[in-house]
Amino acid sequence: PRRRARRGAGARKALTARADMAKRPLVERSDAASAMTVRPGGKGAPPARALYLRTYGCQMNVYDSERMAELLAPLGYRAAAAPEDADMALINTCHIREKASEKVYSELGRLRVLQKAKAAAGGRMILAVAGCVAQAEGAEMLRRAPFVDIVLGPGSYHRLPEMVARAHRAAGAPALDTDFPAVSKFDSLPEERAAPGPSAFLAVQEGCDKFCAFCVVPYTRGAEESRPLARVAAEARRLAAGGARAIVLLGQNVNAWRAGGRGLAELIAELARIDGVDRLRYTTSHPVDMTEALVRAHAEIPQLMPSLHLPVQSGSDRVLAAMNRRHTRGDYLRIVDRLRAARPDIALSSDFIVGHPGETDRDFADTLALAEEVGFAGAFAFRYSPRPGTPAAAREDRVPEEAARERLAALQAALAASRRRFDRAAVGRMLPVLFERPGRHPGQLVGRTPYMQAVHVSGGGFEVGDLAPVRIAAAGANSLSGTAAEAPG
Repeated sequence: PRRRARRGAGARKALTARADMAKRPLVERSDAASAMTVRPGGKGAPPARALYLRTYGCQMNVYDSERMAELLAPLGYRAAAAPEDADMALINTCHIREKASEKVYSELGRLRVLQKAKAAAGGRMILAVAGCVAQAEGAEMLRRAPFVDIVLGPGSYHRLPEMVARAHRAAGAPALDTDFPAVSKFDSLPEERAAPGPSAFLAVQEGCDKFCAFCVVPYTRGAEESRPLARVAAEARRLAAGGARAIVLLGQNVNAWRAGGRGLAELIAELARIDGVDRLRYTTSHPVDMTEALVRAHAEIPQLMPSLHLPVQSGSDRVLAAMNRRHTRGDYLRIVDRLRAARPDIALSSDFIVGHPGETDRDFADTLALAEEVGFAGAFAFRYSPRPGTPAAAREDRVPEEAARERLAALQAALAASRRRFDRAAVGRMLPVLFERPGRHPGQLVGRTPYMQAVHVSGGGFEVGDLAPVRIAAAGANSLSGTAAEAPG
């Protein structure tokens, strides 16, 4: 990406202060309410309250949690590092994996103990559950956990402030909202948004119309909805002005984004023209919506990073048909060939499900062969788990648990070896690294290469938010280490 002048001292200081909040793990993220600390004491200021926010699941859930924290800030809610300190505990849930509901109820049981202790001391803790488990369980959740004050689905979280206000007014009267509103939640969110760090998520699309046989997303997130280009661009400009140099466009099926006759490639081109945006990525994509224009964008737009997460799920045509994936093994491999022709150094990652109902040893062998042929830079592999209400859950030709576990272990070993090969190939190269947060050791920073690899660098005079060349010195189990090449830019 093109080099830019150093940021002003104000933006640099703000980025450094938010560095710890910029970590983006994909599962079970427990954090404070982003940068939304309320400063009590001003005239007419709401009473100071503490919010404990725990996020499960994908990047979209992390984005949703950040926006919910923003919505609660005007009510006086600030960060609470631990649930023991909280006046409100909010769990943002994910329903993709097995036993998701049980994990939520287990967490609620622990919070119930704290809620009762708070009440015994004369205080109150509001318990709220948001996200996909809340959407799927709805009234059943309130029946099983009647001490929960608020249950709301991912399409309704813009109504959270009024639900919290109602909970304050009417203790013991739980609020439930799992509707898919006619008015988009994105139209109801506050326009002002603080950049959480040098890298920020930006939701551009939500929902899915694909109805894969194993997937609950169309039922919990609803139909595909794309945000207007002007609103996306306005939010991107605000993020860039706040110090975000990398923006990740989010959607359950992000490359299905359509607005005003334009597709995702045109949106990326528009965002690339925003001053301060050095890096753009998008996730998660469906192969069916990988247009030729989007493939060309990887060759033509310097800010679009050479990394792409493109789930394939299986390498067997028979299983892909059973999954209702709408593409074949050959279709996927042809997309890979087109992407590599457009951008030869592109790093591809993917998702796999093993043990889908009806999968045979031959089907799994096809999956292993596809993984070897593509050579993924990274991938996630999971054992099939039935999601209630999905077509695959009704099938009786389940793969025995032991066979599914053995297949998963074999695939994960192959994918890990592929990732190690990709990482080792970076050793000795000079790569531009965007520093996103402090490392574990004094003077150490952690950043990302264009290929999404984490890099640890000590010394060199770098600061959070710098984008600078780094010589890669070694490849570890999960990250790279490097040395400073020159002054940051």
